[in-house]
Amino acid sequence: MDDVAHRAEDGAADADVEELATRLFQMARSGETDRLCAYVDAGVPANLHNDKGDTLLMLAAYHGHAGTVRALLERGADPGRANDRGQTPLAGAVFKKQPEVVRALLDAGADPSAGSPSAADTARMFGQTEILKWFADKGR
Repeated sequence: MDDVAHRAEDGAADADVEELATRLFQMARSGETDRLCAYVDAGVPANLHNDKGDTLLMLAAYHGHAGTVRALLERGADPGRANDRGQTPLAGAVFKKQPEVVRALLDAGADPSAGSPSAADTARMFGQTEILKWFADKGR
């Protein structure tokens, strides 16, 4: 195969991978747990992230999909992994007022003091006293 044809094939493969990644991130945003987890179970990294550093877990957490969050955590997603802006899934869930997601992340060991702003800072900023009590109960 000549070099030009090989590069064209590589470009097509890259486009296919990019299209799949886009679909996976959309599945995380929309809470398509079964479909998304089928891909993760087939070998897609549980900590796959986009060009902003947002992981599948971050997107599911931010959009309030507790079931998807739990399923990704069960498959090895890192509850403390921050995006390129220093935001964690827990801080995103606190910001979006998603208590069920907050609980799932805390149960998986997410640190309320991690990130910038941290989940604890975010809860204080928005007067979420119940969430702050949960953080205190977790000993953080």
